[in-house]
Amino acid sequence: MLSPVGKRGLASLVRFPRAIDLKKYGTQARIKVANPVVDLDGDEMTRIIWKMIKEELILPYVDVDIKYYDLGLPNRDKTGDQVTVDAANAIKKYNVGIKCATITPDEARVKESAEYNLHSMYRSPNGTIRNILGGTIFREPIVLETVPKIVPGWKEPIIMGRHAFGDQYKATDFVAPGPGKFTMTFTPDDPSSAPQTWDVYDFKGPGVGMAMYNVDESISGFAHSCFQLAISKKAPLYLSTKNTILKKYDGRFMQIFQEIYDSHYKKSFQDLNIWYEHRLIDDLVAFALKSKGGFVWAAKNYDGDVQSDILAQGFGSLGLMTSFLITPDGKTMETEAAHGTVTRHYREHQKGNETSTNSIASIFAWSRGLAHRAKLDGNSKLTEFTASLEKATLDTVDKDKKMTKDLALAIHGDSLTRSHYVTTTEFLSLVAQRLKTNLNQD
Repeated sequence: MLSPVGKRGLASLVRFPRAIDLKKYGTQARIKVANPVVDLDGDEMTRIIWKMIKEELILPYVDVDIKYYDLGLPNRDKTGDQVTVDAANAIKKYNVGIKCATITPDEARVKESAEYNLHSMYRSPNGTIRNILGGTIFREPIVLETVPKIVPGWKEPIIMGRHAFGDQYKATDFVAPGPGKFTMTFTPDDPSSAPQTWDVYDFKGPGVGMAMYNVDESISGFAHSCFQLAISKKAPLYLSTKNTILKKYDGRFMQIFQEIYDSHYKKSFQDLNIWYEHRLIDDLVAFALKSKGGFVWAAKNYDGDVQSDILAQGFGSLGLMTSFLITPDGKTMETEAAHGTVTRHYREHQKGNETSTNSIASIFAWSRGLAHRAKLDGNSKLTEFTASLEKATLDTVDKDKKMTKDLALAIHGDSLTRSHYVTTTEFLSLVAQRLKTNLNQD
């Protein structure tokens, strides 16, 4: 069946979910925001939470022009995934994107014809957006005093910057069926330069091989994003590689980072009394476990993929991990929660059953996105509001001891009872009550 490409781009005309009546909020008491933000809606349980966050925590207080794009899987399929491209270009135009978690369909999703009836196995929306915007994805934990950490010494966030380009994720791999020679050749475009060939391995029997790459432009952008984030967070920056083994490949990362630091950022780092260091990946892993946190970690693609999940669990939960993409110039940011669409809870919700889904990272996606809008616009009232929203969220757990089941389970373990946690909607209502109280006190 052919995708209905004639309908592509229609999602760009949708301004806001019809279920939300913007008129009921008025404009008198709300903080006026001069420039728009781009809202990228998502799927399943996080889509339901996303709507509640906007209705209860954002729109009653903030008068902002929201450019809405529905990245839910049905609409991505309806538009041939053009909506994702349109959303990324809108972020490029307005500099702030706030994204709900989305489904990256696999074969099982494609076969769920009754619910999705997909025309194609679409790529990850995050990958599409990242390819259009460029930049680096950072993950930062939300630190709660009440929730015990697997690594108890981590008192301050460790922010992971993953260079999400090339390496294993764009590699060419193969299975060698038997004896033979594996060679690697680089042929310059310049006809006056001779090709270079390397003998990689002489197979004596069956095996596997792989070739991968990266480019200076991407590594440089990664470096600029990491240095700028470290400055904004007033935190030291560490780059991890395995340059003792990959002397040319990882050595290039090390060389570019050092050159950019020396020529662009050294004085700013010294003025803030922070520093930049390169460390071997094994050394930095050991250092991170023994540290109290409080630094930015720049990692290559695979290292960042693995270590960011370790950090999430070490700080308590993947539900307490924010994710944000920053372009090398520091001007454009896209924020989201680091977790998925919480399918299991969504299935229970569809049955009419009670759910207790952690919405904290989704709330912080909105607070961090609006905070960046405030920074770009010089809007101090909006900055204060985002800080109040984050404080109200944390205080609901740390001071009021009201939390969702995943956090309660981390505290109570096998002794967990229903009295220890609240439902999805109850938690958001409690945050809304505390936010209203805090703002009235201010």
